[in-house]
Amino acid sequence: MPRFTSPNGGDDVSSPHLYVANCGPAVGFSHETIASVFAIYGEVEGVYAADESGTRVIVSYHDKTSSQAAMKALNRHPCSSLGGHTLHIQYSVQSLGKVNNTASVPVSTSASDLDILGLHLMHDFVTPQEEQVKDQIFGELLAAVDDRPWHHLAKRRVQHYGYEFCYDIRNVNTNQYLGELPSFISPVLQRIRSFQALGRAADMSLDQLTVNEYPPGVGLSPHVDTHSAFDELIFSLSLAGPCIMEFRKYTTGVWQGNSTDLENQIPGKNLNLVKKAIYLPPRSLLSISGEARYAWHHYIPHHKVDQVRKLEVFNY
Repeated sequence: MPRFTSPNGGDDVSSPHLYVANCGPAVGFSHETIASVFAIYGEVEGVYAADESGTRVIVSYHDKTSSQAAMKALNRHPCSSLGGHTLHIQYSVQSLGKVNNTASVPVSTSASDLDILGLHLMHDFVTPQEEQVKDQIFGELLAAVDDRPWHHLAKRRVQHYGYEFCYDIRNVNTNQYLGELPSFISPVLQRIRSFQALGRAADMSLDQLTVNEYPPGVGLSPHVDTHSAFDELIFSLSLAGPCIMEFRKYTTGVWQGNSTDLENQIPGKNLNLVKKAIYLPPRSLLSISGEARYAWHHYIPHHKVDQVRKLEVFNY
C-alpha cells in the first residue's frame, strides 16, 4: 500500500489525504463502505489501512478541497452513516520512502525484452473494469480471497488449495489432497485456457493454488520452484499492487547444497550471474516454463519503492 505520514507543518497543513481513527474493518466497516461515505465530499481515489489494527484508515481524495470539506463535516462528530461512530481525523501526506535505483539492472516492461525462453507476461489479464466493477466476477476476487482463512508465515501470509506447499520440506504431500480449487479461481482458469499463446495450457490439469500476500517491503528470496512439487508451467497473477521481479542465471562458480535439486541450492558469494528484471503491473499474468522455469532463479527484491524508467513504483 502507499505509505503516509504526518505533514511537516503540523495540523495546520492540509493535504488530499486524511488519517481517520475509529474507522475500519475491525469496527465493522469495509473500505468500500468508508469510501462511499467519504465520497459525499468529493472523488475518493482510495482507502488504505493506516496500520495493522484495522481501526484506522487513510482516505485519499483527488484534491484538497474535498478533504477539507470532509474534515470540516466529520472530524470529532458522530457519523450516522458509520453507526454513529465519532471519527478522529488528521491530515496526512504520502511518504515516498527510499527509492531503490535499479539502474544496474534495467527494468523491462515486456517479457520479450528479457529474451528468456518460456517467459510470457500478459498485461491486463484482468481488465480495470473487471477489477473495479462489483458485479463482475473478477471484481469479487480479492473479497473472495479475504473471506478465506490465512496461514501466517514470518513476513507474509498465504493460502493453499489443492495441495499444500510445505515450506519446511519445500515440497507438497501428494497424499494429502485438500479438495478441488475454490470457485473464485474458475474464471481465471478459464481465461488461461483460452490463450493460444500459452500452447498446451488448454489441456493442462491445474490442481494447485497458492495465494501470497506481501506487505510493503517484503520480497522473495532467489529460487527455482521445486521440480518435484510443480510441473513445468507455472502461472502468477498479480492483484492489488505492482512489483519488480528479477531473474538470475548463474554461469560459473561452486554451488553449496544438493546439486540435484536447484530449489535447495544456495549461491556462493563469488558466482558470476546474469540479472534481468521485469515490472509486473497489477492485473497482469506471468507464465514461466522451460528455460525460464529451470535455468533462471526468480526473485522479488525487498524494496518498498523501485524506479522503472524514471517513474517511482510503490510495491504494495
